[in-house]
Amino acid sequence: MGAEAYGLVGFFAMLQAWFNLLDMGLTPTMARETARFRGGALDLLDYRRLARALEGVFCVVAIAGGLLLYVSANWIAASWLNANELPMYEVATALEFIAVIVSLRWMCGLYRGVISGSERLVWLSGFNSLIATLRFVLVLPVLMFFSATPVTFFIFQLGVAVVEVLGLVFMAYQMLPAIPSGQQIRWQWAPLKPVLKFSLSIAFTSSIWVLVTQIDKLILSKILPLADYGYFTVAALLASGIMIVSGPVSTAIMPRMANLHAKGELGQLIALYRQATQIVTVTVIPITLVLVFFSAQVLGAWTGDDNLVGRVAPVLALYAAGYGVLAVSAFPYYLQYANGDLKLHLIGSALLALILVPSVVWATNNYGMIGAGWAWLISNVLYFVIWTPLVHRRFIPGVHLAWVWLDIVKPSLPAIVAIGVCAHFITWHPNSVVLAFELVAVASAAIALVYVCADRLTFFNRG
Repeated sequence: MGAEAYGLVGFFAMLQAWFNLLDMGLTPTMARETARFRGGALDLLDYRRLARALEGVFCVVAIAGGLLLYVSANWIAASWLNANELPMYEVATALEFIAVIVSLRWMCGLYRGVISGSERLVWLSGFNSLIATLRFVLVLPVLMFFSATPVTFFIFQLGVAVVEVLGLVFMAYQMLPAIPSGQQIRWQWAPLKPVLKFSLSIAFTSSIWVLVTQIDKLILSKILPLADYGYFTVAALLASGIMIVSGPVSTAIMPRMANLHAKGELGQLIALYRQATQIVTVTVIPITLVLVFFSAQVLGAWTGDDNLVGRVAPVLALYAAGYGVLAVSAFPYYLQYANGDLKLHLIGSALLALILVPSVVWATNNYGMIGAGWAWLISNVLYFVIWTPLVHRRFIPGVHLAWVWLDIVKPSLPAIVAIGVCAHFITWHPNSVVLAFELVAVASAAIALVYVCADRLTFFNRG
């Protein structure tokens, strides 16, 4: 597709994140209320009225937001993105398709909330895998044998988005309880009022989250040529794959933790919380270390572009390290979500934004991609070190040190040693295909080693 076309892919990913600001906390609210309904804390009719109210809100916002993006396509193409090779009309057309895709994919959040809250996670994981395969794998033959243009890419993505929303709607309606005979569920504002405080709390934190994680990408999309932004996108999206690995765990435990909290089973909630932390640690940390220590090799195996590797490898290492820290520092949020009390998360997110946003703006404008990478890493480390213990002291006092040592640090040590040895002794093959197999072998061996050691070091050593 070329660097500029891939820059449009990165801009598309960023727009999806900013579009989530319109969610107003309603998607996680739907998941939590579904879990509470299944736990017996919510009446059937109240639950169905809430689902109908949220569905109406989602439809209106999707249409309004998508339309705004659609009519702004020409202005964004002409005044924001710095394209030098792609024709302006082609960029604008791609942006129009992006507007529709973003709207459809955002609608999926509501129905995912119903399905995850119902804990139909095997089905949801399989469906997500199917959609991901369509989106990222089956698009390749289309680009290779039909047309490798951004417009072709986004037409294909639009078709996948339609399949995705239809599949989720079908499954969500299978999960929703049947309406009792003689009852009618109409759209009303009233069902939203009881959950509005919780939703707005999540909405505020989501806004801060988008601001913190996407401000660098927004600034770089303006100040960098579109081709350079495409290079940056390669690093940022590859590093964010770490969250794709940890995401299914959060999808699984958030409704379960809310369910356990509704039943008053605090001991089981803490046990689940710690075990999930270990699962994420032993899976994510080896992958993070591979991306940090072998960023040049990963980019070389993927792209075969020496120019890209030289410019982007340090950025990939910084962003990967930041996402690795983020994967474990996100757990205290899950704890607050289960308790329905996001006060500390609101305060922590606000303080982080007040410090981080000016830092990111300054670092990005002065040091470009590298500055953005350092700001991202440092902010995540500070949040983990300073704010995580405060949250634990409030909700599960006396657990923090054991959580850090037994559930994060100790399981990570074998991976650190293994990757360090590989970095010192391995001589990588120059062929990109062989190099890719070598990297997969190293990552797989590190993950296997950590899983074996985690069983001995943590699961049987609760102290």
